Amino acid sequence: MKKILLISLLLLGIKMGFAQSIERIDPQNWWVGMKYNTITLLVYGKDIAGLQPSLSYEGVELMETQTVENKNYLFVTIRIDAAAKPGNVKLKFSRSKKVVLTKDFPLLQRENDSASRKGFSQKDAIYLIFPDRFANGDESNDEIASLNEKTIDRKDENARHGGDIKGIIDHLDYVASLGFTQIWCTPLIENNQPKYSYHGYAATDFYQIDPRFGTNEMYKELSMEAKKRGIGMIWDVVLNHCGAEYYFIKDMPEKDWVNFHGTRTRTNHMKSTLTDIYATEIDKKEYVDGWFDDHMADLNQRNPLVASYLIQNNIWWIEYAGLSGLREDTFSYADKDFLATWTKTILEEYPNLNIVGEELTSNVAQVAYWQIDKKNEDGYRCYLPTLMDFSLTEKIISSLNNTDQWFSTWRDTYQSVAQDYLFPHPYDQMIMPDNHDLDRFYSRLKKDFDNWKLGIAMYMTMRGIPQFYYGTEVLMTNEKAGSDGQRRGDFYGGWKGDTKNAFTGAGLTEKEKEAQQYFSRLLNWRKNNTAVTDGKFKHYAPQKNDVYIYFRYTDNEKVMVLLNKNSEAVTLDLKRYSEMIDSSFKAKDIVSGKEMEVAGTLTIPAKTAMILEVK
Repeated sequence: MKKILLISLLLLGIKMGFAQSIERIDPQNWWVGMKYNTITLLVYGKDIAGLQPSLSYEGVELMETQTVENKNYLFVTIRIDAAAKPGNVKLKFSRSKKVVLTKDFPLLQRENDSASRKGFSQKDAIYLIFPDRFANGDESNDEIASLNEKTIDRKDENARHGGDIKGIIDHLDYVASLGFTQIWCTPLIENNQPKYSYHGYAATDFYQIDPRFGTNEMYKELSMEAKKRGIGMIWDVVLNHCGAEYYFIKDMPEKDWVNFHGTRTRTNHMKSTLTDIYATEIDKKEYVDGWFDDHMADLNQRNPLVASYLIQNNIWWIEYAGLSGLREDTFSYADKDFLATWTKTILEEYPNLNIVGEELTSNVAQVAYWQIDKKNEDGYRCYLPTLMDFSLTEKIISSLNNTDQWFSTWRDTYQSVAQDYLFPHPYDQMIMPDNHDLDRFYSRLKKDFDNWKLGIAMYMTMRGIPQFYYGTEVLMTNEKAGSDGQRRGDFYGGWKGDTKNAFTGAGLTEKEKEAQQYFSRLLNWRKNNTAVTDGKFKHYAPQKNDVYIYFRYTDNEKVMVLLNKNSEAVTLDLKRYSEMIDSSFKAKDIVSGKEMEVAGTLTIPAKTAMILEVK
């Protein structure tokens, strides 16, 4: 009898709506005093579309409630006026005028001067960390039973290896000692994919740190601890796609939440279709709407609900974690009109923040198309401040490796930089010898240490914002060309029992120690030289002597950089360089540490970089 009564009451509760629950609300909170003050909340739960939300909070107004095809979703738009104070908004959900559910939506106080936070710039140097492969600081989170990919295996280059946020926190002093002022971590958000989840670019929850890396609170701690050491944090953003295991992909709000739903058509990767005046519409569509991979759902940013979800998420992380910038992955694969709106909105909220976009091509004109203030023939305008300079990356490799060019092996590098006229803001480009998608710098140079030093000297002094990949400072390699797993090798000393330790120097070869010291000396010098961090750039066309010479300068400081690839010393007649420097001057060579007096000629030793701080 009791059992029958219990079942009857349960059925009655379901009929009346009491059994309904809300699994999540994204975003989970907001802040008072934001320019972006009209928020669309994604509310998710079983059969909740029939519920009517309401709220009563001074300065907060419920603007609109929107239902979609899937009855498991409600989209609730609220406006937070300037009069609103921090507190807890009670969101009430009713059926037939009876409240059946109540959810808290906190309004928080912003940190002082949050809107005017300073982003990264040419003054900075960025350390790129691949979290799973940097350091394992907390072995207790190596394996999470509730997640699809449960185990770690350091012998498998495509498996998870156990690196985490705690490992980064533990070694912030090392990062600071090298001279870095910014850290960019590849994505730390949850990737609950069945396999190959270590890389982070197939998100299954944009609002949640992957528990194998730590927690949201731990990432915030990382940001705070980094800030104490003068280091900012750059968040890796993916707007184009997410993992196929994301809850709103497995249970989509609408059919047009993603592109090519049902067919999972792969992108053609033809970036040029966006600027090609002869391109067909189908080619453009297959590029932008195609899936990056069959397990990476291509999000449809033309859907306003998708667009607002992504924009709000990025603002949420900036505010929550105190970020100094964003790096946007696969930039041009997303809808171009959305990208204009996204960049504009982020920078309206944070005018001094920086955003760098990944346009992975050596076609300089293709890259310049996206930079803020670029006047494009088709009238398109984006607001992206910074782009990654893949052209320079490739040309420096070419110059350092080549031996048979008829004029100068530095010609490729010179001509790459000479195309800066295509950029409205050429000094804002991010320059890098390598990253997690490229073969290691030392490997590509065929392990030529002299050429590595020439290249590092260039990246320390070239125009732009330098980014270095973890391990570059100790000559890490990938023995198998094109292997992502090897490109993302475990950092020396990041795991208990490692016989080699880059943090302490134990087990490093003499060459690796020399490289680390060379790297740190130049980067710490760079940090305090305004000619490099805030100056102009002028270069001389390389001649048959195969020396590349350029200057960084302000009204008060001047640095002369000389890169000699020859196996013999080269003596220069300084009359040729009279536009930038007198034939006689005093200087300090930052590389060798020697003070020098120059009169008429200057001899550069073989296979040597000279960085002269002119007095």
